[in-house]
Amino acid sequence: MTTQTSTPAPARELTLRGVILGALLTVIFTAANVYLGLKIGLTFATSIPAAVISMAVLRTMRGSTIQENNIVQTIASAAGTLSAIIFVLPGLLMIGWWVDFPYWQSVAVIAVGGILGVMYSVPLRRALVTGTDLPYPEGVAAAEVLKVGAGSSATGEGDDENRKGLSAIIGGTGLSALYTLLAKMGLVAEEAAKSFRLGSGLSQVSTSFSMALIGVGHLVGLGVGIAMLTGMLISWGILVPLYTHGFVGDDISAAISATFKMKVRIIGAGTIGIAAVYTLLRVIGPIVKGIAGAIAAQRQRQAGQGASLPLTERDLPIGIVGAVIVAAMLPIGLLLADFAKGGPIEAHFWPVLLATIAYVLVIGIVIASVCGYMAGLIGASNSPVSGTGIISALGIALLLAAFFGRNIDPAATKALVAFSLFVTAIIFGVATISNDNLQDLKTGELVGATPWRQQVALVLGVLFGALVIPPVLSLLNQRFGFVGVPGAGPNALAAPQAALISTLAQGVLGGQLDWSLIGIGAAIGVVVIAIDEALRKSGKGMLPPLALGMGIYLPMALTLLIPIGALIGHVYDRWAKRAANPELAERLGMLAATGLIVGESLFGVIFALLAGVTQKATPLQLIAENPYADGAGLVVFTAGIVWIYLRVKKQAAQ
Repeated sequence: MTTQTSTPAPARELTLRGVILGALLTVIFTAANVYLGLKIGLTFATSIPAAVISMAVLRTMRGSTIQENNIVQTIASAAGTLSAIIFVLPGLLMIGWWVDFPYWQSVAVIAVGGILGVMYSVPLRRALVTGTDLPYPEGVAAAEVLKVGAGSSATGEGDDENRKGLSAIIGGTGLSALYTLLAKMGLVAEEAAKSFRLGSGLSQVSTSFSMALIGVGHLVGLGVGIAMLTGMLISWGILVPLYTHGFVGDDISAAISATFKMKVRIIGAGTIGIAAVYTLLRVIGPIVKGIAGAIAAQRQRQAGQGASLPLTERDLPIGIVGAVIVAAMLPIGLLLADFAKGGPIEAHFWPVLLATIAYVLVIGIVIASVCGYMAGLIGASNSPVSGTGIISALGIALLLAAFFGRNIDPAATKALVAFSLFVTAIIFGVATISNDNLQDLKTGELVGATPWRQQVALVLGVLFGALVIPPVLSLLNQRFGFVGVPGAGPNALAAPQAALISTLAQGVLGGQLDWSLIGIGAAIGVVVIAIDEALRKSGKGMLPPLALGMGIYLPMALTLLIPIGALIGHVYDRWAKRAANPELAERLGMLAATGLIVGESLFGVIFALLAGVTQKATPLQLIAENPYADGAGLVVFTAGIVWIYLRVKKQAAQ
C-alpha cells in the first residue's frame, strides 16, 4: 500500500479549469448513465473514462498535473455514480404517486443524500483506505492510468518501464473496446445463457462476454473471487432449483428469471444485510480510530501546526463534517414534512418525522460504511448498491408499519409506500456516493492528492449531478415512459431495480412480503460469517461474507467472469514472481487488466450517447439474428484474453 509523506500539496490541484471540465463531463456521463441504467438496469463506472479524457484535454494546457486530472475524474465520477438514484425515484411514478419528476424536490433529495455520503465517508477514509489492505480495484486502476499518462506526458517517450506500462494499458483498452464494438454490431455475442432442468427443478448458466469483468477479477484477487463463486453456486445450484421444483411448462427461461428476481435476490439481500452488520462490526474499531485521528488533526490546525500535517491527514476538518451532517437534518426534515403533507402521516406527524430523521442519520452511517467496504472489495461498478437500497426500503417500511400497522386502506398504503421510497432515495444518495467516494480517495492516495480538496470536488460533483439528473429523467419519462406506468409506450424503460424496491415496500406495508426469504438469507450469512472467522483465525484464507452475498444477489451474467479473472490473475502473478523483474511483471499484468476496464468503460460512454441521440437501443447493430454469435463470441473472447496476457508476459520477459 502506498502512502504519502508530508510533501507540500502541488500548486495545481483544485483548479477552475479542472472544475469546469469535470462539470462538462458530468453532464455527458450522467445523461448517458441515466439512460443506460433505466434501459437495462446497469450503469458504467465514470472514473476511468473521465481520467482519460481529462489527460487528453489538460495536457494541451500549461502546467497540468496528475493531481489536477485526479480532481476532474473525482467530480465526474461522483456525478456519474449518483445517477444510480434512478434505481429508486422512478418507483414513485410506478406506484402512481408522481406523474413526472418535480425539479427542485428531486434536486434537493439527490443533493442532500449525496452530500451526506461525502461527509459520512470522511472519517471512513482513515479506516477503509489508509488503514486497510482492501484491493480497491477501480481506484487502483484509475491511479495507474493517471500515473502512466503523467509519465508519458512528462518525459516524452518515457523510460522503458513507463513505455511498457503504457503499451499494456493501450493493448488492454484496444482489445476490450474492439470486442465490445463487435458485440454491439451483432458479430459476436454480448452475453450467453443456457437454461436447463436440474433434477426436478430448473437452473441456468449465463455470462456476459465482458473483458472489464476479467480485469476486475484480476485486481480483486482470488479470495474475493472464490467467495463470489461460492455465492453463485448457492444461488444457481441450490436455491433456483429448489424454488422451481416440480415446474411444468415450456418457458423455463421465464420461470427461472421470475424465481431469481422475486425469491433468490431477496435471499441474497438478506445475506448482504447480515454481512453488512458483520462488516460494520469489523470496521467499527478503525472507524473510531479514524475519528480520533481526525480530531487530533483538527487540534493541530487550531494550534497553527496545520502545515506540518502529512498530506494523508489533511481531510476536511471533522468539526465542519459534523456540523454539515447535523445541519443536513433540517432540509431533510423539511423535505419529508412537505412530502407527507395531506397524507396519513399527519395523524402521527411529529413522532414519524423525528423517527424518520433519526433513521436516516443512523442508517446512513451503516450504509456508508458497508458501501465503502464493498467498493474496496470489488469496486464501485460491481457493488450491489441496490441491495443496500432494498435493506433501507425494508427498514423504513417496517418503521412506518410500527406506527400505522398493516391493515390500512389502499390509499393510505400507497401514501406510505411513496414516503418509504422518498426516504430510500435520500439514503440511496448516501450509499452511492460513499461507494464511489472511498474509491476516488484511494486513487488520490496513490497519486499524492490532498484529501480535503478531493472531498470538496466530490461535493461539487454531487451538486452538478443533482442539477442534471432530474431533467434527464423527465425527458426520458416524456419520451419513453416506464414499464408499469399508465400510458407507457411500447419502448418504455424497464427500471428493474426501481420496480423491485417498490414491490418490496408495498409487500411490507401491505403484509404480503415473504419474510422467510430474508430469514433464509440471514441464516446463510451467519454460517458464512462463522466460516470466515474460522478461516481467518487458522490463517488458511478468508471467505468474505459480503462478496458471497453479492454472488447470490447479482445475476450470474454480471459475476461469473470475476472469479475467472481472479484465477487468471492468480496464475499470472505466480508466474510474475519467478520473472527476472517480478515487480515490473506484476505491474504490467495489473496495467493490462486496467486496460480491459478502460476500454469497455470508454465504449460504454460512446454507446450510451449514440443510443440517446439516435433513440435506438441498438444503434450499431448490423446483424439482428446471428446464429453463430455465441460460438464466435466464446472463441474471439478467449483468444483475446490469451493474447493480452501472452503479450504482457513477453513484454515483462524482455
